[in-house]
Parts: sequence; C-alpha cells; structure tokens
Amino acid sequence: MPASSLVVLGSSNTDMIVRTRTLPRPGETVLGGEFITAAGGKGANQAVAARRAGGSVSFIARIGSDALGDQSLTSWRGEGIDVTHVSRDAKAASGVALILVDEKGENSIAVAGGANQRLTPAHVRKAANVIRGAHTLLMQLETPLPTIQAAAEIAAKSGVRVILNPAPAQALPAELLRQLTIITPNETEAETLTGIRVRSEKDCHRAANALQKAGVRHVIITLGARGAFLAMDDGTRLLIPSFPVEPIDTTAAGDTFNGALAVALGENHPLPEAIRFANAAAALSITRLGAQPSAPKRREIVALLRRG
Repeated sequence: MPASSLVVLGSSNTDMIVRTRTLPRPGETVLGGEFITAAGGKGANQAVAARRAGGSVSFIARIGSDALGDQSLTSWRGEGIDVTHVSRDAKAASGVALILVDEKGENSIAVAGGANQRLTPAHVRKAANVIRGAHTLLMQLETPLPTIQAAAEIAAKSGVRVILNPAPAQALPAELLRQLTIITPNETEAETLTGIRVRSEKDCHRAANALQKAGVRHVIITLGARGAFLAMDDGTRLLIPSFPVEPIDTTAAGDTFNGALAVALGENHPLPEAIRFANAAAALSITRLGAQPSAPKRREIVALLRRG
C-alpha cells in the first residue's frame, strides 16, 4: 500500500432505515413510510467517504461470516478500498443499525454491534505495518477501546497523524488523548469529554482548551448547520461556516466530514482548508438518504467549493 494512504479502523453495520413524520417518544408507535437498507457503520462510512473524496484507503474491521458480511466486502471492493485487514468472525453476526429518520432529516439510531465488538488488539498488530506506512489513522468509538488504544500507540510512535472521532460519546483515558493529533467531537461529545456544556462559540473555546490541556494537539468541534470550530496548537481559533443546504437525512454527516477531512490533510492542505473541504462533503451528504449511499464524489465536493 502506498505511503500516502489513509487507514480507517472501525465498525461496519448494515443500516435498516424507516422514514417517519416524527421520531417516536418512549412507548409511542409511529407509522413510517419508505423502508430501505444501506451499508453503514461509522468506520465503514468514513472509509467510503474518504475513498469517494479521492483518498487511497485501507480498512481495518471485523465482520460476521454471514450474508451481510459478504455484501459489505463486495461493496468495499467495488469502491476500491483495501480490505486485506477486514477479518471474519464465525461466532458473531455482522453489525446492524436500526435508524428512524423524520421529515426534518433528524434521526434516532440503535446499534447491535456484533462482530465489531470482537475486533481486538491482535488484529491491529497484524496490520501494524499498514498503520506505520499511512499518512493518517482515522478511528471512531464503535469498536473496543483497547483496540483503538493499540492502534493509536502504533501510529503515534511512527509519527502518523491520528484522528479520533469520539462517537458514540464516552469518557476517554488520558493516555489515549495524549496520542491524538486531532479530535473531532460534536457538541454532545465535547460535553461528555470535558464536562463543559457547548452551546456557544465561547463554550467551544473552553471545551477545546480543556482537550488541548489533556494533550490533544488540535480540536475540531462540529456544530451541524453552523459549521465547525477549530482550535489549533498554535493558538489559532476559527469558526468555519458550513454550506447551506436543504437537509433530507443527517445520518453519517459526521462520518462524511471525518473521511473528507482526513483526505484533505493527507494532501497537505492546511487545517482550515481541510475543514472547508470536509464541510462541503458533509453538506452534500445530508441532501441524500442513507449513510454510505449519501457520501459524495470528489468532483461534487469540488463543485460545491467553487460555488462557495
């Protein structure tokens, strides 16, 4: 694999999606409309988004020895993703996510992780040379934390950029935070990590400062329609606006952002420019239904950037 490649370590799920007028409250049943299945999982979403954004991508994951796993492998190979380090599990099923999407594009998601939870540090060690040869290691939190820590350690010791999208939100050990080049929480995840409620730009400053004090070099807090707040280790603080679009489905917008961000950074774009590229990719993704199906091609991202 070429040295300019991106390694994504993370989860794979098959998304089962129902569109509804509103999201149900506890104990409530709502009548849905369209039902579709689509490839998903935060790791796979980010790998596909990065590949479509123009990156050379290798994926480290674990899937079941079942039909859903077969479909996933076929899809990734079709995208041009290196699946050498995607392993199969004979005991656990491939991951599944149940997703409800309302008419405003907001969603509610429940995940059965399956084989994702059986991706171990041993699998990471088998892929160590791939990680060491990458420009970036991109990870999320839908696989076991010891596995994520093992990969971050290999990358950090080799001078490889480490990006962590800390979703789903959870507290993280100090040792892992110190190994991160970039962390990309949304407002909820930033609050979980820092205890600071993020509702304003001032709150973003405070939360970013706390994460940098914990050892992370650069912090990007994604703010949905407002864009993304960047805090760099040189003291730079910027709010980079999003691109206004009419949302259909916000599922995987963050994953698309992270995949595109990693690609742009691998092409040596400065962080503010890389975030603008990622914002454009994410904006395009929410105009379409589904996780991986919504990830835009590079030519679409470039076209939106040119339109401004």
